[in-house]
Amino acid sequence: MFWASYLLAVLAIILAWPVPILLSRAQWPARSPFTAMLLWQAIALAGGLSMIGAMLVYGLEPIGDNLIAGLRALAGMVLFNAPTTALGFWHIFALSAAALLTAHLVFTLLLTYYKIERQRRRHRELLALLASPSGQDAATLVISHDSPVAYCLPGGARSVTVLSDGLMAALEPAELRAVLIHENAHLSQRHHLLLWAFAAWRQALPWLPTTRLAQESVNSLIEMLADDVALKTESKATLIKAIAIVASGSAPAAGSPELQPATSGLALSGLEAGMGGSDSARTTASRVSRLLSPQPQLPGAVRNLVLAGCILLLALPTALLVVPGLLG
Repeated sequence: MFWASYLLAVLAIILAWPVPILLSRAQWPARSPFTAMLLWQAIALAGGLSMIGAMLVYGLEPIGDNLIAGLRALAGMVLFNAPTTALGFWHIFALSAAALLTAHLVFTLLLTYYKIERQRRRHRELLALLASPSGQDAATLVISHDSPVAYCLPGGARSVTVLSDGLMAALEPAELRAVLIHENAHLSQRHHLLLWAFAAWRQALPWLPTTRLAQESVNSLIEMLADDVALKTESKATLIKAIAIVASGSAPAAGSPELQPATSGLALSGLEAGMGGSDSARTTASRVSRLLSPQPQLPGAVRNLVLAGCILLLALPTALLVVPGLLG
């Protein structure tokens, strides 16, 4: 238990600082965005587990030689007034910090979900008043807006894709198909769930570099994944032109600004990143560059190696926590 707590602390520090910085600067994620997405999720889960686990294991060390025994002894102290003399000040502090951090993360996750759902509900109400069906698909709505706007609003069976009439006037039929395929890819691949999780993580720990870098990278990766789906049926030239046209209308304009997707948590933007400001511009530039100068996908052996690393990242802190007497 003693050594396990320190190993977990070291792992938490590594996953909170150097690893996300190095990954955010790497070039290979654009060659295999799905693999990179899995790695970001593994880093987030393993980092959170290591952070909480380090404090929990250290706090339980005096009252049990493994996690289960320590939790049983702690339950006896809390529920049955068993003696607490074995726990020193720092052990109690570590246990309290672990409990508070866990509660904070769970509460922030639920609060972020509530806020997003409330915003989406209001957004749907506005669309019911200001948008009309496209005439081709009941799940595609059109708003009266001169600027080119495209995004999707997740909601299970109520999911819709929103286009502006300015966009429809600016796009050729093939380009419009690329936009719609891109939006449907966001919905079918449940990208809003990833955005929710990483947005909540950043809200909970805004001071941690991992959270900002992860959210920015995940926003960019989901756009690349949707681009790849569109490329299965449309040409690169068509997609690049559609990206440029939609990106030109990404800034809020007068008319119906309340229907602009304020954040990627509220709605998934279409062919621009939906983050706003320089982040959106960087994402658009990286996606266009990826299409103009395509790189081969990572070799299967390399992808398998990264996937093995993801499994190891999740298995290591789990093993340090649950294997009885490991490194005790």
